[in-house]
Amino acid sequence: MARFAALILAAGYGSRMGRFKPLLPLAGKSAIEWAVAAFRAAGVADIAVVTGYGAGELEAELHRLGVSALRNPHYDVGMYSSIQVGIASLAPDVEACFLLPVDIPLLRASTIAALAATHAAAPAAVIYPTFGGQRGHPPLIRRDLFAEILAGNGEGGLRALLLRHQAAEVAVADEAILLDMDAPDDHQRLSLRALRRHLPSETECEAILELEGVSEPIRRHSRAVAAVARHLAHHLDNLDPQLPAAAALLHDVAKGQPDHAAAGAAIIARYGYPAVAEAVRQHMDFNFNEGCIDAAAIVFVADKLLREDHRVDLASRFQPAFDRFASQPEALAGARRKYENARRVLAAIERSAGMGHAEMLRDCGVPE
Repeated sequence: MARFAALILAAGYGSRMGRFKPLLPLAGKSAIEWAVAAFRAAGVADIAVVTGYGAGELEAELHRLGVSALRNPHYDVGMYSSIQVGIASLAPDVEACFLLPVDIPLLRASTIAALAATHAAAPAAVIYPTFGGQRGHPPLIRRDLFAEILAGNGEGGLRALLLRHQAAEVAVADEAILLDMDAPDDHQRLSLRALRRHLPSETECEAILELEGVSEPIRRHSRAVAAVARHLAHHLDNLDPQLPAAAALLHDVAKGQPDHAAAGAAIIARYGYPAVAEAVRQHMDFNFNEGCIDAAAIVFVADKLLREDHRVDLASRFQPAFDRFASQPEALAGARRKYENARRVLAAIERSAGMGHAEMLRDCGVPE
Protein backbone atom coordinates (compact mmCIF):
# COMPACT_ATOMS: atom_id res chain seq x y z
CA MET A 1 0.00 0.00 0.00
CA ALA A 2 1.23 3.46 -0.84
CA ARG A 3 1.86 5.74 2.10
CA PHE A 4 0.35 9.20 1.75
CA ALA A 5 0.75 12.33 3.83
CA ALA A 6 -1.34 15.49 3.93
CA LEU A 7 0.07 18.98 4.38
CA ILE A 8 -2.38 21.76 5.21
CA LEU A 9 -1.03 25.27 4.69
CA ALA A 10 -2.27 27.68 7.36
CA ALA A 11 0.57 30.16 7.93
CA GLY A 12 -0.65 33.23 6.03
CA TYR A 13 -2.08 36.52 7.24
CA GLY A 14 -5.46 36.22 5.50
CA SER A 15 -5.53 40.00 5.16
CA ARG A 16 -8.48 40.08 2.72
CA MET A 17 -10.63 38.12 5.16
CA GLY A 18 -9.81 40.40 8.10
CA ARG A 19 -10.10 37.41 10.46
CA PHE A 20 -7.93 34.38 11.19
CA LYS A 21 -9.08 31.93 8.52
CA PRO A 22 -8.01 28.57 10.02
CA LEU A 23 -10.27 29.09 13.03
CA LEU A 24 -13.27 30.62 11.27
CA PRO A 25 -16.45 28.72 12.18
CA LEU A 26 -18.29 26.73 9.51
CA ALA A 27 -21.46 25.03 10.79
CA GLY A 28 -20.03 24.40 14.23
CA LYS A 29 -16.50 23.40 13.21
CA SER A 30 -13.41 25.44 12.46
CA ALA A 31 -12.07 25.53 8.91
CA ILE A 32 -8.99 23.57 9.99
CA GLU A 33 -11.18 20.91 11.64
CA TRP A 34 -13.14 20.39 8.41
CA ALA A 35 -9.94 19.94 6.42
CA VAL A 36 -8.40 17.52 8.91
CA ALA A 37 -11.64 15.50 9.10
CA ALA A 38 -11.72 15.03 5.31
CA PHE A 39 -8.25 13.50 5.22
CA ARG A 40 -8.94 11.28 8.22
CA ALA A 41 -12.20 10.05 6.71
CA ALA A 42 -10.25 9.10 3.57
CA GLY A 43 -7.79 7.06 5.62
CA VAL A 44 -4.85 9.49 5.58
CA ALA A 45 -3.32 9.34 9.06
CA ASP A 46 -0.13 11.35 8.45
CA ILE A 47 -1.49 14.92 8.61
CA ALA A 48 0.51 18.04 9.45
CA VAL A 49 -0.41 21.73 9.45
CA VAL A 50 2.12 24.44 8.62
CA THR A 51 1.59 27.40 10.97
CA GLY A 52 2.99 30.92 11.06
CA TYR A 53 0.82 33.95 11.69
CA GLY A 54 -1.36 33.28 14.72
CA ALA A 55 0.62 30.12 15.41
CA GLY A 56 -0.05 29.99 19.14
CA GLU A 57 -3.82 30.12 18.82
CA LEU A 58 -3.89 27.67 15.92
CA GLU A 59 -1.50 25.20 17.54
CA ALA A 60 -3.80 24.99 20.57
CA GLU A 61 -6.59 23.88 18.22
CA LEU A 62 -4.27 21.42 16.49
CA HIS A 63 -3.35 19.91 19.85
CA ARG A 64 -7.06 19.39 20.53
CA LEU A 65 -7.42 17.72 17.13
CA GLY A 66 -4.34 15.55 17.62
CA VAL A 67 -2.59 16.96 14.55
CA SER A 68 1.09 17.84 14.13
CA ALA A 69 2.07 21.50 13.80
CA LEU A 70 5.05 22.64 11.71
CA ARG A 71 5.90 26.25 12.45
CA ASN A 72 7.30 28.31 9.57
CA PRO A 73 9.43 31.16 10.99
CA HIS A 74 9.55 32.80 7.56
CA TYR A 75 5.81 32.73 6.79
CA ASP A 76 5.95 36.42 5.86
CA VAL A 77 8.03 35.51 2.78
CA GLY A 78 5.09 33.72 1.17
CA MET A 79 3.36 30.38 0.76
CA TYR A 80 6.27 28.68 -1.00
CA SER A 81 8.32 28.82 2.20
CA SER A 82 5.50 27.03 4.04
CA ILE A 83 5.40 24.36 1.36
CA GLN A 84 9.13 23.79 1.82
CA VAL A 85 8.73 23.49 5.59
CA GLY A 86 6.03 20.89 5.07
CA ILE A 87 7.90 18.88 2.42
CA ALA A 88 11.07 18.86 4.51
CA SER A 89 9.17 17.23 7.37
CA LEU A 90 7.95 14.20 5.42
CA ALA A 91 9.17 10.76 6.38
CA PRO A 92 11.37 8.89 3.86
CA ASP A 93 8.68 6.30 3.15
CA VAL A 94 6.00 8.84 2.12
CA GLU A 95 5.33 8.19 -1.56
CA ALA A 96 3.18 11.25 -2.21
CA CYS A 97 1.58 14.10 -0.32
CA PHE A 98 -1.64 16.04 -0.62
CA LEU A 99 -1.18 19.80 -0.44
CA LEU A 100 -4.18 21.84 0.72
CA PRO A 101 -4.51 25.55 1.57
CA VAL A 102 -6.64 25.89 4.70
CA ASP A 103 -9.00 28.27 2.93
CA ILE A 104 -10.37 25.38 0.81
CA PRO A 105 -11.68 23.39 3.79
CA LEU A 106 -14.84 21.62 2.58
CA LEU A 107 -13.43 19.05 0.16
CA ARG A 108 -14.88 15.57 0.49
CA ALA A 109 -13.16 12.36 1.56
CA SER A 110 -14.31 10.78 -1.70
CA THR A 111 -12.14 13.27 -3.61
CA ILE A 112 -9.05 12.34 -1.60
CA ALA A 113 -9.81 8.65 -2.14
CA ALA A 114 -10.17 9.17 -5.90
CA LEU A 115 -6.74 10.83 -6.08
CA ALA A 116 -5.18 8.07 -3.98
CA ALA A 117 -6.72 5.40 -6.21
CA THR A 118 -5.21 7.06 -9.28
CA HIS A 119 -1.72 7.17 -7.76
CA ALA A 120 -0.78 3.61 -8.70
CA ALA A 121 -2.04 3.83 -12.28
CA ALA A 122 -0.95 7.34 -13.30
CA PRO A 123 2.68 7.88 -14.32
CA ALA A 124 2.36 11.62 -13.64
CA ALA A 125 4.36 13.50 -11.03
CA VAL A 126 1.28 15.42 -9.86
CA ILE A 127 -2.41 14.49 -9.88
CA TYR A 128 -5.13 17.15 -9.77
CA PRO A 129 -8.83 16.79 -8.97
CA THR A 130 -11.13 18.53 -11.45
CA PHE A 131 -14.74 19.64 -11.31
CA GLY A 132 -16.49 20.81 -14.45
CA GLY A 133 -13.16 20.59 -16.27
CA GLN A 134 -11.45 23.00 -13.86
CA ARG A 135 -8.50 21.98 -11.69
CA GLY A 136 -8.88 22.36 -7.95
CA HIS A 137 -7.23 21.38 -4.65
CA PRO A 138 -5.57 19.39 -3.29
CA PRO A 139 -2.98 18.20 -5.80
CA LEU A 140 -1.31 14.90 -4.95
CA ILE A 141 2.45 15.38 -5.42
CA ARG A 142 4.74 12.37 -5.80
CA ARG A 143 8.05 12.02 -4.00
CA ASP A 144 9.83 12.55 -7.36
CA LEU A 145 9.28 16.31 -6.94
CA PHE A 146 10.16 16.73 -3.28
CA ALA A 147 13.86 17.48 -3.83
CA GLU A 148 13.11 19.98 -6.60
CA ILE A 149 10.56 21.77 -4.39
CA LEU A 150 13.07 21.99 -1.54
CA ALA A 151 15.78 23.32 -3.86
CA GLY A 152 13.52 25.90 -5.52
CA ASN A 153 13.67 29.61 -4.87
CA GLY A 154 9.88 30.05 -5.05
CA GLU A 155 9.92 32.18 -8.19
CA GLY A 156 6.51 31.85 -9.77
CA GLY A 157 5.30 29.82 -6.80
CA LEU A 158 4.67 26.09 -6.69
CA ARG A 159 2.37 26.36 -9.69
CA ALA A 160 5.25 27.35 -11.99
CA LEU A 161 7.29 24.38 -10.78
CA LEU A 162 4.45 21.89 -11.22
CA LEU A 163 3.72 23.13 -14.74
CA ARG A 164 7.12 21.82 -15.82
CA HIS A 165 6.06 18.25 -15.06
CA GLN A 166 3.61 15.73 -16.42
CA ALA A 167 0.24 15.96 -14.67
CA ALA A 168 -2.81 13.72 -14.49
CA GLU A 169 -6.38 14.81 -13.76
CA VAL A 170 -9.15 13.01 -11.91
CA ALA A 171 -12.73 14.21 -12.40
CA VAL A 172 -14.62 14.29 -9.08
CA ALA A 173 -18.17 15.16 -8.04
CA ASP A 174 -16.97 17.70 -5.49
CA GLU A 175 -17.55 21.37 -6.21
CA ALA A 176 -15.81 22.32 -2.96
CA ILE A 177 -12.37 21.71 -4.52
CA LEU A 178 -12.89 25.06 -6.29
CA LEU A 179 -14.37 27.01 -3.37
CA ASP A 180 -11.87 29.08 -1.41
CA MET A 181 -12.43 31.46 1.47
CA ASP A 182 -10.59 34.67 0.71
CA ALA A 183 -13.10 37.34 1.76
CA PRO A 184 -16.05 37.67 4.19
CA ASP A 185 -18.58 36.93 1.43
CA ASP A 186 -16.75 33.66 0.75
CA HIS A 187 -16.96 32.74 4.41
CA GLN A 188 -20.70 33.29 4.42
CA ARG A 189 -21.09 31.20 1.27
CA LEU A 190 -19.04 28.31 2.68
CA SER A 191 -20.88 28.51 6.01
CA LEU A 192 -24.17 27.90 4.21
CA ARG A 193 -22.60 25.09 2.21
CA ALA A 194 -21.26 23.43 5.36
CA LEU A 195 -24.77 23.43 6.85
CA ARG A 196 -26.01 21.50 3.79
CA ARG A 197 -22.99 19.27 3.39
CA HIS A 198 -25.13 16.15 3.69
CA LEU A 199 -26.71 17.02 0.32
CA PRO A 200 -25.07 17.20 -3.11
CA SER A 201 -25.85 20.24 -5.23
CA GLU A 202 -27.59 19.79 -8.55
CA THR A 203 -24.28 20.23 -10.40
CA GLU A 204 -22.66 17.63 -8.16
CA CYS A 205 -25.53 15.21 -8.85
CA GLU A 206 -25.00 15.72 -12.57
CA ALA A 207 -21.28 15.09 -12.07
CA ILE A 208 -22.03 11.81 -10.28
CA LEU A 209 -24.26 10.71 -13.17
CA GLU A 210 -21.45 11.56 -15.59
CA LEU A 211 -18.79 9.73 -13.58
CA GLU A 212 -21.00 6.65 -13.25
CA GLY A 213 -21.66 6.53 -17.01
CA VAL A 214 -25.43 7.00 -16.81
CA SER A 215 -27.03 7.28 -20.26
CA GLU A 216 -28.75 10.43 -21.44
CA PRO A 217 -32.27 8.87 -21.62
CA ILE A 218 -31.97 7.82 -17.97
CA ARG A 219 -30.68 11.27 -17.07
CA ARG A 220 -33.68 12.91 -18.77
CA HIS A 221 -36.01 10.64 -16.80
CA SER A 222 -34.13 11.39 -13.57
CA ARG A 223 -34.28 15.15 -14.13
CA ALA A 224 -38.03 14.89 -14.65
CA VAL A 225 -38.44 12.83 -11.46
CA ALA A 226 -36.34 15.42 -9.61
CA ALA A 227 -38.56 18.27 -10.84
CA VAL A 228 -41.70 16.43 -9.72
CA ALA A 229 -40.15 15.51 -6.35
CA ARG A 230 -38.98 19.08 -5.74
CA HIS A 231 -42.45 20.52 -6.45
CA LEU A 232 -44.23 17.98 -4.28
CA ALA A 233 -41.83 18.61 -1.40
CA HIS A 234 -42.15 22.38 -1.79
CA HIS A 235 -45.81 22.15 -0.74
CA LEU A 236 -45.04 20.22 2.44
CA ASP A 237 -43.90 21.53 5.80
CA ASN A 238 -40.68 20.42 7.48
CA LEU A 239 -39.14 18.80 4.41
CA ASP A 240 -36.13 20.32 2.64
CA PRO A 241 -36.90 19.97 -1.10
CA GLN A 242 -33.20 19.56 -1.91
CA LEU A 243 -33.03 16.11 -0.29
CA PRO A 244 -35.79 14.42 -2.34
CA ALA A 245 -34.69 16.36 -5.44
CA ALA A 246 -31.11 15.09 -5.11
CA ALA A 247 -32.25 11.52 -4.40
CA ALA A 248 -34.61 11.66 -7.38
CA LEU A 249 -31.87 12.90 -9.67
CA LEU A 250 -29.66 10.00 -8.54
CA HIS A 251 -32.25 7.25 -8.07
CA ASP A 252 -31.36 5.39 -11.29
CA VAL A 253 -27.58 5.85 -11.05
CA ALA A 254 -27.17 2.04 -11.18
CA LYS A 255 -29.96 1.34 -13.66
CA GLY A 256 -29.23 -1.90 -15.54
CA GLN A 257 -27.42 -3.53 -12.63
CA PRO A 258 -29.00 -6.33 -10.58
CA ASP A 259 -31.13 -4.83 -7.78
CA HIS A 260 -30.30 -1.38 -9.08
CA ALA A 261 -31.91 0.41 -6.13
CA ALA A 262 -29.54 -1.25 -3.62
CA ALA A 263 -26.60 -0.91 -6.00
CA GLY A 264 -27.36 2.78 -6.50
CA ALA A 265 -27.62 3.35 -2.76
CA ALA A 266 -24.19 1.80 -2.28
CA ILE A 267 -22.72 4.09 -4.93
CA ILE A 268 -24.21 7.23 -3.39
CA ALA A 269 -23.09 6.18 0.09
CA ARG A 270 -19.51 5.95 -1.21
CA TYR A 271 -19.76 9.56 -2.32
CA GLY A 272 -20.64 10.46 1.27
CA TYR A 273 -24.41 11.07 1.18
CA PRO A 274 -26.11 8.47 3.43
CA ALA A 275 -29.50 10.23 3.64
CA VAL A 276 -29.68 10.50 -0.15
CA ALA A 277 -28.54 6.87 -0.46
CA GLU A 278 -31.38 5.69 1.79
CA ALA A 279 -34.02 7.37 -0.38
CA VAL A 280 -32.40 5.86 -3.49
CA ARG A 281 -32.51 2.41 -1.85
CA GLN A 282 -36.28 2.63 -1.33
CA HIS A 283 -37.37 4.10 -4.66
CA MET A 284 -38.45 0.75 -6.16
CA ASP A 285 -40.25 -0.77 -3.19
CA PHE A 286 -41.49 1.34 -0.31
CA ASN A 287 -43.54 0.45 2.79
CA PHE A 288 -45.40 3.65 3.60
CA ASN A 289 -45.91 4.78 7.18
CA GLU A 290 -49.00 7.01 7.07
CA GLY A 291 -47.53 9.43 9.58
CA CYS A 292 -44.23 10.03 7.75
CA ILE A 293 -43.98 11.73 4.38
CA ASP A 294 -40.20 11.77 4.04
CA ALA A 295 -37.76 12.06 1.16
CA ALA A 296 -38.00 8.33 0.38
CA ALA A 297 -41.79 8.59 0.08
CA ILE A 298 -41.52 11.61 -2.21
CA VAL A 299 -38.98 9.94 -4.52
CA PHE A 300 -40.96 6.70 -4.59
CA VAL A 301 -44.18 8.37 -5.73
CA ALA A 302 -42.50 10.92 -8.03
CA ASP A 303 -40.88 8.06 -9.95
CA LYS A 304 -44.30 6.40 -10.31
CA LEU A 305 -45.84 9.58 -11.74
CA LEU A 306 -43.58 9.43 -14.80
CA ARG A 307 -43.13 7.24 -17.82
CA GLU A 308 -39.68 8.11 -19.16
CA ASP A 309 -39.69 11.94 -18.99
CA HIS A 310 -43.47 12.57 -19.22
CA ARG A 311 -46.02 12.76 -16.41
CA VAL A 312 -48.73 10.10 -16.22
CA ASP A 313 -51.37 9.16 -13.65
CA LEU A 314 -50.67 6.22 -11.35
CA ALA A 315 -53.20 3.89 -13.00
CA SER A 316 -51.66 4.43 -16.44
CA ARG A 317 -48.18 3.96 -15.03
CA PHE A 318 -49.01 0.58 -13.46
CA GLN A 319 -51.41 -0.88 -16.02
CA PRO A 320 -48.62 -2.30 -18.26
CA ALA A 321 -47.22 -4.16 -15.24
CA PHE A 322 -50.67 -5.51 -14.36
CA ASP A 323 -51.10 -6.76 -17.93
CA ARG A 324 -47.59 -8.23 -18.11
CA PHE A 325 -47.96 -10.16 -14.85
CA ALA A 326 -51.58 -11.23 -15.32
CA SER A 327 -50.59 -14.92 -15.38
CA GLN A 328 -47.93 -14.60 -12.64
CA PRO A 329 -49.79 -14.27 -9.31
CA GLU A 330 -46.75 -13.48 -7.18
CA ALA A 331 -45.40 -10.79 -9.51
CA LEU A 332 -48.89 -9.35 -9.98
CA ALA A 333 -49.35 -9.11 -6.21
CA GLY A 334 -46.05 -7.24 -5.95
CA ALA A 335 -47.08 -4.77 -8.64
CA ARG A 336 -50.45 -4.19 -6.98
CA ARG A 337 -48.77 -3.64 -3.61
CA LYS A 338 -46.48 -0.99 -5.13
CA TYR A 339 -49.48 0.66 -6.77
CA GLU A 340 -51.39 0.77 -3.48
CA ASN A 341 -48.36 2.19 -1.67
CA ALA A 342 -47.94 4.89 -4.33
CA ARG A 343 -51.64 5.71 -4.16
CA ARG A 344 -51.51 6.03 -0.36
CA VAL A 345 -48.38 8.20 -0.47
CA LEU A 346 -49.91 10.51 -3.04
CA ALA A 347 -53.16 10.80 -1.08
CA ALA A 348 -51.20 11.66 2.08
CA ILE A 349 -49.24 14.34 0.22
CA GLU A 350 -52.44 15.85 -1.14
CA ARG A 351 -54.03 15.91 2.33
CA SER A 352 -50.97 17.54 3.85
CA ALA A 353 -50.70 20.15 1.07
CA GLY A 354 -54.42 20.79 0.89
CA MET A 355 -54.50 20.44 -2.89
CA GLY A 356 -54.34 17.86 -5.64
CA HIS A 357 -51.02 16.77 -7.05
CA ALA A 358 -51.91 18.07 -10.52
CA GLU A 359 -52.17 21.56 -9.08
CA MET A 360 -48.88 21.14 -7.20
CA LEU A 361 -47.14 20.08 -10.42
CA ARG A 362 -48.71 22.69 -12.68
CA ASP A 363 -45.47 24.67 -13.09
CA CYS A 364 -42.92 21.87 -12.60
CA GLY A 365 -41.80 21.99 -16.25
CA VAL A 366 -42.44 18.29 -16.91
CA PRO A 367 -44.94 17.71 -19.76
CA GLU A 368 -47.84 15.31 -19.54
